[in-house]
Amino acid sequence: MKVQANSIEEYLAAIPEERKPHMEQLHRTILDNLPEGFKPALSYGMIGYVVPHSLYPDGYHCDPKLPLPFMSIASQKNFIALYHMGIYSDPELLEWFKAEYPKYVKTKLDMGKSCIRFKKPETIPYELIAQLSTKMTPQHWIDRYESVVKS
Repeated sequence: MKVQANSIEEYLAAIPEERKPHMEQLHRTILDNLPEGFKPALSYGMIGYVVPHSLYPDGYHCDPKLPLPFMSIASQKNFIALYHMGIYSDPELLEWFKAEYPKYVKTKLDMGKSCIRFKKPETIPYELIAQLSTKMTPQHWIDRYESVVKS
């Protein structure tokens, strides 16, 4: 589901009413817990959290004019999605998340490589997402990113 928006505020205003409180809380949870340096931005049609060019002038290898993406949240057709590139790139972080998830949510983890899907927004584990948000600094993410892209 593509949301037409030019800002995070427009994005949140454009999503279905029943999802707004969940997306707003998820956005606030991430903002309150991300290490210093990450910046919120509309990124790839989603609410994103990026490493700005001021910290990483090279930008994203697919389009260097764009800042380096790290996390995103989106209201998709059938679920709310959390995309976390750190989970995709760091096996230890992925294993930590998989081990912690059942402590917060009774349903099975619905996950792709970097996408965590919440089909029932009321089951979003905000406390766990807060912890996940703290696990990687911008420099740690840059180092992991460069180890893959520049190797």
